[in-house]
Amino acid sequence: MSNKTSFLLLLFLSLSLFLHVNKALKEDASGLEPVVRKDERRQLVVTEYGEVSAIEIGDGARGQYHLQFISLDPNSLFLPVLLHADMVFYVHTGSGRLTWTDTLGEMRRVDLRRGDIYRLKSGSIFYVHSSLQPERLKLRIYAIFTNTDDDLYEPTIGAYSTIGNLLRSFDKEVLKAAFKVSEDLIRKITKGTQPPGIVHAEPTKETETNFWELDDLLLQVFRRGRGGMLCGDNKKKPYNIFDEKPDFENSNGWSLTVTKKNLHLLKGSNIGLFMVNLTKGSMMGPHWNPLATEISIVLRGEGMVRLVCSSTAKKSECNNMRFRVEEGDVFAVPKFHPMAQISFNNESFVFMGFSTTRRKINPQFLAGKSSVFQTLDKRVLALEKEEARKREEDAKWEQEEAKGEEEERRRRWEEERKKEAREEPMREKREREHKEEETWRREHTREREEDAKREQEEPTRKEEERRGQEEPERETTRKEREEVEEKKRRQEAAEWEEEEARREEEEEWGEALGNGEEQAMMI
Repeated sequence: MSNKTSFLLLLFLSLSLFLHVNKALKEDASGLEPVVRKDERRQLVVTEYGEVSAIEIGDGARGQYHLQFISLDPNSLFLPVLLHADMVFYVHTGSGRLTWTDTLGEMRRVDLRRGDIYRLKSGSIFYVHSSLQPERLKLRIYAIFTNTDDDLYEPTIGAYSTIGNLLRSFDKEVLKAAFKVSEDLIRKITKGTQPPGIVHAEPTKETETNFWELDDLLLQVFRRGRGGMLCGDNKKKPYNIFDEKPDFENSNGWSLTVTKKNLHLLKGSNIGLFMVNLTKGSMMGPHWNPLATEISIVLRGEGMVRLVCSSTAKKSECNNMRFRVEEGDVFAVPKFHPMAQISFNNESFVFMGFSTTRRKINPQFLAGKSSVFQTLDKRVLALEKEEARKREEDAKWEQEEAKGEEEERRRRWEEERKKEAREEPMREKREREHKEEETWRREHTREREEDAKREQEEPTRKEEERRGQEEPERETTRKEREEVEEKKRRQEAAEWEEEEARREEEEEWGEALGNGEEQAMMI
């Protein structure tokens, strides 16, 4: 097989797979986006001199990853804490100084600036002092707390605890015996006011005893308890990502990865770092990480992230998706999940992140000079091409079969429509006759009901008419009876008056006779 033929074959397969992935990328996801927005961060510490917020984000496979965002105003102090987990961090803006204890029990200091990457091991005590720069930039630190080879991060106990809280949990006698210090020093520690997590580096007289002296006392206790600590500056500067040459760079942007090979401090840690800078309207082509989950933080601009599930993933567990991200958002992509990042046309899209491996990562790209197809045997590619041709023919046959079935369904539908058009007049006639019959039946039923009602009401009507006719007769009889009775009463009254007059007349006649006899006797 000639080089030209091999090149064309490789180009064809790369283009075919790229188009397939691009089609999958365009499918919107129905599931939840693997993104934590900036305004969804959980506040841990908030003071007038700075704040600390945190998130948990998962990759769907290994559980949750814990990230914290520390922001210090110029000339502020993040007070000492004891680490419970491995801490890897990136300095986003500003500058300052990191002070911590190493494995030998010595206090170390190192100056921090934008782009620095550093690691602190579990069990270290550290604090951070932000610089007072003319630009007055805030010191912003992005940190991840995660597993090491020998230890697991325990979310139940948190990423760290303050020294003051640890010591105040014991009584005075225990502290005095354990650290071999005076009772006066122990009393100052246990009776002191608990300071906030972030304070101003130039306290007032009122707060000087509470903050600075208290933490100085706490550090004295730890120095004596651990056999005495030396304090010195770290001569070696921190690894700075902007001092390194990108792994890849062209007019569309650049990318860089940081592993234990670049940064010795990552040895023994499960964390690596990376940074990507895409210019306006650029895309980081479809690729996947074969070794680790990538947890990215958007540093500047905004863009679109497209994510494709593994071909063996269950539909209920994973969906192809695309989502928009902007400055401050955090998104996670599991390993072996093809992805692409695209910047908008208004500004560059810059993001950095943590990968869950310290080993060198070689992203697997689907197209371009570093495409995975470049390493495949040409005969395998030829077989793949033949299989692709067969699949294409099968797909074409299935499309033609589906087209024929669709045409058959359309033909049947047309015949049914024509048949319905022919039968429409008869159907309308039957419906009209049916309506007329229904109307006649309802009218006939109504007439029968009215006749039955009239038959039922006829006896009642006749009875009412009879009663109506008998009523005048009864009225006449009643009047006649009343007249007879009235006439009888008048007659009786007349007879009574006549009898009464006769009786009065007899009485008068009797009286007259009596008077005559009296007169006769007197004579």
